Amino acid sequence: MIRKLFLPVITLLTALLFVSRLVSLQLINSSYKSLSDNNAVIESEIFPERGYIYDRNNKLLVSNQPVYDLMAIPENIAQFDTLLLAKIINLSKSELKDKLSAAKQFSMKLPYVIMNQISKEENAIIQEKIWKFRGFYLQKKSLREYPNPIASNILGYVSEVNRNDMRKDKYYSLGEPTGRQGIEKYYEERLRGVKGKKFFQKDRFNRIIGSYEGGIYDIPPKGAQNLILTIDLDLQQYGEKLLKNKRGGIVAIEPETGEVLSLVSAPSYNPNLLVGRSRSKNYRILASDSISKPLFDRGLQAQYAPGSPFKTLNALIALQEGVINSNTTYNCNNGHFYAKGMFMDCHCKNGTYNNLLSGIFKSCNTYFANIYRKIIDESGDGVAEGINIWRKHLLSFGLGNYLGYDLAVGKKGFIPDASYYDYWYKEGGWKSATIISNAIGQGEILTTPIQMANFTAAIANRGFYIKPHFLKSVSNGDFKKAHEKKTTTIDSIHFETVIDGMHKVVERGTARVAGIPGIKVCGKTGTVENFMKIDGVKTQLTDHSMFIAFAPKDNPKIALAVFIENGYWGSRWAAPIASLLIEKYLNGEVKRKWLENRMLNGSLLAEYEKPFSGKPFIINE
Repeated sequence: MIRKLFLPVITLLTALLFVSRLVSLQLINSSYKSLSDNNAVIESEIFPERGYIYDRNNKLLVSNQPVYDLMAIPENIAQFDTLLLAKIINLSKSELKDKLSAAKQFSMKLPYVIMNQISKEENAIIQEKIWKFRGFYLQKKSLREYPNPIASNILGYVSEVNRNDMRKDKYYSLGEPTGRQGIEKYYEERLRGVKGKKFFQKDRFNRIIGSYEGGIYDIPPKGAQNLILTIDLDLQQYGEKLLKNKRGGIVAIEPETGEVLSLVSAPSYNPNLLVGRSRSKNYRILASDSISKPLFDRGLQAQYAPGSPFKTLNALIALQEGVINSNTTYNCNNGHFYAKGMFMDCHCKNGTYNNLLSGIFKSCNTYFANIYRKIIDESGDGVAEGINIWRKHLLSFGLGNYLGYDLAVGKKGFIPDASYYDYWYKEGGWKSATIISNAIGQGEILTTPIQMANFTAAIANRGFYIKPHFLKSVSNGDFKKAHEKKTTTIDSIHFETVIDGMHKVVERGTARVAGIPGIKVCGKTGTVENFMKIDGVKTQLTDHSMFIAFAPKDNPKIALAVFIENGYWGSRWAAPIASLLIEKYLNGEVKRKWLENRMLNGSLLAEYEKPFSGKPFIINE
């Protein structure tokens, strides 16, 4: 009996196995169905419109304009009039043939871009003739547009992906746009959205005959997000006007929130230059300008000695370490500071006595040389520990580190420690007098303008800062990032004397030009020595103009750093520009037209273009 049933049972089980597998392949698993339909179905991607970008007051910074790509699928192309198509899309016959050859090499079945970024006007002409060219079709997408041609260093630009991009991110297909720099790059995933797909049915002649199965397999695109930045459009525009015909950077921050109000780098460029089919040519021109460096963001990437504004930090460190108090007084003997092997000039008159307050607003080099030596010599057990303690305090203000803001470029600057000097002088071969230039923000210290603005915000806040950032919110409201609050190593009680000194800098010191009626401005000028090694000789060039400031003194709303290359001294260019920006931001208008006209019409081009006239730098001993 079992023998009689064995064969039928085996046959039945085998049949059931085959039937279940066929059901799985044909009815349940649609991926196999898609594979079997591959030759009869054409897949077309649907691009969401790239997200818009607005300023903090919802003023439009970046929008889109519609453009079209002429696409071709090689296996679908039939014989056509190559001369006619070449004429329509403004290519030579040989260029068109090269494009078609590249398309076949890429894939016979996948679409390839024959002509990109076709305007609405060109599209209208091609649409009338496209029926003559089987295998070709037009695909709509958008191109960036800048209604206010500013802030190119912040916004970045968009260009087509290359094969390297596609290897890194499988999301992309050839011809798609991607962010390359700035906000466009950092927030690419938010700005690009998610592509959709549309499927079309082909007949046996490879002609599209309609939507595949009524569109049930189509995937709608997921809309991109619009970004609201922290930038103030009006302040940014004004800053860029003030830096016309000058080289330098401006960084303005709202102290309470860390929101970057303005980031100006000059010279800059019109962002519309990097849009359209001329983008590559224009980019090469900008990138090859090694003199003006319009693609170099001086606010984030340029590293300068901070100069006299750095004295405010040395004052805070000296107070925190208890090596001085606000009444500690030094005599500016003979108008200079002298230590063995080092001479430092000072513009205070011979016999001037300064305490901390007057030392700040008179910017007395002798005073800060003395307190720096006390920090290094008395803060720890020996000069090595002393300088490491000094450095630890500076790091707490964000110096010597990349601040972590939401742009993809930047420099860390440099704050030396004991190991650095041990390397150059051998251990035990240096003393506080050896490195006395650090007292006045020269020496080996390097900072970026955004770091300068950030430590100014920390002073304004009496001891803390919020990491600088550029994104305020997004259109769908899912941006919940809490920006980190950083507390400095300086007790809040020590800030008031330094802030009073910065207020007097503007009231009666080196930055009286920065005074604004009705606003208590706190600031510190800097005349930053500028050296370059030429033919192996350390050579001094025209000084840089530097100014840090915040206002109002109490409940500050703006903190900023202005740096003008080869601007002579702090009060000549940087301080007036900073005060105009403060007045514009806090009052909405500038009433000091005499100063505004002087800055707007002022130019340093003659300084930049004149033949080199530096002089060898010699340390007086």
